[in-house]
Amino acid sequence: MSSPEQASEPERVRAPNIRDVARVAGVSYQTVSRALNDSPSIRPETLARVQAAIEELGYRPNQAARALVTSRSRTIGVLAAQTVHYGPATSIQAIETAAREAGYRLSITNISSSEYASIKAGLDHLMAQSIEALIVIAPQVRVFEALNDLQVAVPFVTLESTGLNTAHSLWVDQIQGARLATRHLIDLGHTEIMHISGPQDWIEAEARMQGFLRELGDADLRTRAPILGDWTAHFGYYAGLELLRYRDFTAVFCGNDQMALGFMHACRESGLSVPGDMSIVGFDDIPEAAHFAPPLTTVRQNFAEIGRRAIELLLGELRGDTELSHAPVQPELIVRQSTARHA
Repeated sequence: MSSPEQASEPERVRAPNIRDVARVAGVSYQTVSRALNDSPSIRPETLARVQAAIEELGYRPNQAARALVTSRSRTIGVLAAQTVHYGPATSIQAIETAAREAGYRLSITNISSSEYASIKAGLDHLMAQSIEALIVIAPQVRVFEALNDLQVAVPFVTLESTGLNTAHSLWVDQIQGARLATRHLIDLGHTEIMHISGPQDWIEAEARMQGFLRELGDADLRTRAPILGDWTAHFGYYAGLELLRYRDFTAVFCGNDQMALGFMHACRESGLSVPGDMSIVGFDDIPEAAHFAPPLTTVRQNFAEIGRRAIELLLGELRGDTELSHAPVQPELIVRQSTARHA
């Protein structure tokens, strides 16, 4: 016999199931199952009735149960080494959107380090979830070296900037982006240009540094040793204070927008105007870049396109397509008010 307290508890509402959908649509539950699994035998009018019933009931298919029936998880794994920085975080957001639109979901695993054991553990965790494909977002060279030694049993795409592994890689042309930034400063008449780079073991940092050095070399201008930073505005600020003690340059290309923000702060504190005394270019075009003081000239990466292309490549490989494009996504120079012609 139930107590008064138990009797007063509200009755738990049961979530709709596949038989509820079949009843509302006026079909068998086997027909609903075929509709959910995209069977070509379903007539359009029947499919429309099933979809209307699903919408009316708010039915959500059980992904685990569907995987048991179809041997397909409709899950794409993401192995990520860094998600706190703007680039990787925005890539994951774009990939998740593209995957959802294609009827897939993501399973994201963040590896604790770029060591072999950590990468293998992350990959094993994803494979245990029966992922159908894999995207690797890892900025360090060591991650890709380890990945080459591991046997990846599903189609995979790596987001990296070297383009060395053309069979699996998708990348924004970081070298070209850095060349655009440096050429912009050269075209404005600057001949003494500094570069504040990202960390030494990051693939993007190395690629941007190479683009900077190549563009200066092609222009037959003096090259200075780049300053190795850590992507933070804090580093850009303190590096700026130190470099501006000498003021033997008129422009700086920062490896990302955050370091450019810190450098701007150092200029103001040193009594210099931007761009009157110092021209500054960043990289990434974070949403706040247009609201810096002054608005930042920078290089934009199309992360939405990266996400769309990554999913497109994986789905194409799952279908067995033999002609898939791995052409790099081209960056775009966004000119704002932080750069000006050198007098």
